[in-house]
Amino acid sequence: MAAAFSSIAVVGAGAVGSYYGAMLARAGQRVVLIGRAPHVAAIEQRGLQLHKGGSVEAVRLGASTDIAAVRDADLVLFCVKSTDTEGVGREMAPHLKRDALVLSLQNGVDNAPTLAQWVPCSVVPTVVYVATALPEPGAVKHNGRGDLVIGPMDAAQANDAALQQRLQALVELFAGADVPVKISPDVMAELWGKLMLNCAYNAISGLAQLPYGVMAAQPDVVELQRAVVREVVAVAQADGVPLDLNASLQAMERLAATMPAQLSSTAQDMARGKRSEIDHLNGTVVRRGAARGVPTPVNQALHALVKLVEAGRRR
Repeated sequence: MAAAFSSIAVVGAGAVGSYYGAMLARAGQRVVLIGRAPHVAAIEQRGLQLHKGGSVEAVRLGASTDIAAVRDADLVLFCVKSTDTEGVGREMAPHLKRDALVLSLQNGVDNAPTLAQWVPCSVVPTVVYVATALPEPGAVKHNGRGDLVIGPMDAAQANDAALQQRLQALVELFAGADVPVKISPDVMAELWGKLMLNCAYNAISGLAQLPYGVMAAQPDVVELQRAVVREVVAVAQADGVPLDLNASLQAMERLAATMPAQLSSTAQDMARGKRSEIDHLNGTVVRRGAARGVPTPVNQALHALVKLVEAGRRR
């Protein structure tokens, strides 16, 4: 069944997209990474250098700066920053095959529905649990985990028997590349769970420029994270998403143990002077909380502080 996907494109081949592209390519799949020019040039010259498990492997795969390189793809891994979802989606749409399948491997809870407004094919929300980084152009470093959760975005997708078959084919495709994939009947709740983790870690890691293990060793920081989680759970519940508080607190504390060396994606963006996804992380919680009458002062403070640092860097 996995042969249903004979050509794979990764749009927005940063750390996450490059890792999954590399895993699929080293398993024999035909993959093209679509990303920034320095990354593409380095890959064309010496292959993608995959740092994993204490060794380095050069993975040969396609690379391009041109969004039109999606034209042959049966499967698209859409990995752009949340801030670029609409723009890149609109740019990509004319080049997509109508029967392609697009996976939104993105942070936040709004990306798949947003992308679906612009592309002519099915979009599947995907929750990503991986710790990766780009140490230099043409290289990707794996720091932990690597599993994905996929599932129907809405009732229409849930009732689409053909799509369910394709989701099962995805499980088999990724299993062949040593990437565990689970199909969830409520992937949007899973996305809220991931949003909760992002809100608890990303801004603090970014402001301090420190990894998760260091944060977990500071009791005052852990208490701050717990306050973030309580707010996110309250907003999710008001939004009709049944996040459990105790389970969420436990998941938050487990994450640092599984990814102690990880700097958040927000921290990596801030270190490079790039615009972060904070508006789609803690900012989402603040906006949804305001709409539902749920106070979110801790998320609001973290959001404001990251925005302040970003404004200072722009000056």
